[in-house]
Amino acid sequence: MILYWSLILAVSMLLYVLLDGFDLGVGMLFGLTRDEARRSHMLAAVSPLWDGNETWLIVAGVVLWGAFSPVYSLLVSAFYVPVVLMLAGLIFRGVAFEFRGTAHRTRAIWNVGFVVGSVVAAFMQGAMVGALVKGLPVVNGRFTGDVMTWCSGFSALCGVALCAGYALLAASWVVKKCEADARDAAYRAIVPLLWVVLVLLIVLFLHALHEDLAIMHRWLDRPTLFLVPLVALCAIAGTLTGVRRRRDNQPFLMIVLLFICAYAMLAISFWPYMVPFSFSITQAAGPHASLTFMFWGAGLFVYPLMLIYTVYSYSVFKGKVDLTSGHY
Repeated sequence: MILYWSLILAVSMLLYVLLDGFDLGVGMLFGLTRDEARRSHMLAAVSPLWDGNETWLIVAGVVLWGAFSPVYSLLVSAFYVPVVLMLAGLIFRGVAFEFRGTAHRTRAIWNVGFVVGSVVAAFMQGAMVGALVKGLPVVNGRFTGDVMTWCSGFSALCGVALCAGYALLAASWVVKKCEADARDAAYRAIVPLLWVVLVLLIVLFLHALHEDLAIMHRWLDRPTLFLVPLVALCAIAGTLTGVRRRRDNQPFLMIVLLFICAYAMLAISFWPYMVPFSFSITQAAGPHASLTFMFWGAGLFVYPLMLIYTVYSYSVFKGKVDLTSGHY
């Protein structure tokens, strides 16, 4: 049961990063263009999917709360400010997304809200990951820092890196879903964004080495972990090839693979800890009876149904966006 719910949590978080990542990135790219036709294309590419993507964040939160409640309690204490800001960004972003479609005089306000909400949500997610990598002060299973312990130069840099990564993922999604000017502009953005992400990752790696973060020793003790960056290099090469040859589907698939590699690197570095290096998965898990009770409801029925629904919804809205239809 512990391994099962650990897998459910890991997959839910990965799905959220991949699926909500590209529509948060679209919000950022939306703020970098003033062309209304391109904006309409970008929004139409995520309109049928964005709210369903955020469901996976709820799933991850519920699994963490129900199956790993000690870690949930610790993380909420440590990340109270960034979690509140992230949720506020997601809420305001969703409201702005819907309101801008019908507003006329106030559309500029909702445009700004859509962009700011996307940036704030993405930045806070990256900052929380950075704080976990840097390490949280934990004594006897309790968080001993203050409300701003999460905030550091390293976590801020992680926030910026995730924003750039989401924008890169969004550009590849726009290439996959759009045509004409929107697709051409996205093609032009992919390579510069890719280099920005790579530079930020190198800076983060050097920063971690300089500060001698505990998580780096796991890499030095396990040289086989460096096989993951090799796969990431192949994904980067595939992205550049797809852009050069104008293969609309290839950049998105390769950048998804790049994200999976980054996620795998974090997961392998953390294993078997949920909060490095304070709470192992076994220490964080709830009683076996609770995990079993959850399995017969959420684990056996709700979670598979959500996976099926997600696959089905993406199959329904496959293909290119057609704005002439008057709908998505």
